[in-house]
Amino acid sequence: MATPHVRHKLHLHRAQIGRFALLGLLALAVPLSTVAQKKSRASASRGKGGKVKSITVENLPGYDDKWFHPGFYIAPHFSRYKLEQSPAYITNQGTNRGVTANAISSPGFAVGFVGDARLGDYFNLRFAPGVSFITRQIEFKPAGYAPDPTNEDDPAEITTQEVGATQVDFPVLLKFHSERRRNTRVYVVGGLKPSVSVGNRRKDPLKNQLTTARSDMAIEYGVGLDLFYPFFKFAPELRFSHGLSNQYQPEDNVYSRSLQSLKSNTVTLYLTFE
Repeated sequence: MATPHVRHKLHLHRAQIGRFALLGLLALAVPLSTVAQKKSRASASRGKGGKVKSITVENLPGYDDKWFHPGFYIAPHFSRYKLEQSPAYITNQGTNRGVTANAISSPGFAVGFVGDARLGDYFNLRFAPGVSFITRQIEFKPAGYAPDPTNEDDPAEITTQEVGATQVDFPVLLKFHSERRRNTRVYVVGGLKPSVSVGNRRKDPLKNQLTTARSDMAIEYGVGLDLFYPFFKFAPELRFSHGLSNQYQPEDNVYSRSLQSLKSNTVTLYLTFE
């Protein structure tokens, strides 16, 4: 078993994705938190001599008294496979069957609905079914490879492979939030996300020679902000997902034979409206 560690310097990887997504989260939260507020409940900030410096309006004051809140989300994401190469990777090095493989992070998009049920003063149970449009890439490079003239299925050259899918997600998450400070509070979430693929997008036979399992189970965790507005609550959230099941499905080609494990990894910026 061999796990690749050399990555292409121009590829976007997990640490960079996390930083970019966090910057996007902050960029969205700051301007939204300064939008003009409509009246419901107000508190004044006073300086020396009792002079009023500013007035803050508390929006949706009875929001947490309700036991259930519906909503929806849109969610750009970056996804990749955590891969392990098979023993054939070492055996074929330096021969005409040798190839190397590295995972590439690729953008995608998800939309869905949210059902948020109150369990207590600080805990909520969230069910957020949705549809994800995912394309994951694996960069293959020749490491001594040459096509076998006796094998008609051998590709003339090694190319990057894509695994595209339309996926239905059923995440169930436990949310723990802080005390509300005026119109803002922070929270963390964690839970499981079962997923089922409802369609594979195979467009180019030369680039779609890998097959993966139709179902997956992932562990998810993240952090976000609840921002209260006069008529709704907006919650930007950064969430990480790590697949627990091996998605690899053996195929009789030079790409599939070099692998033995494919597990999903995704970083998502959820923009939720409730």
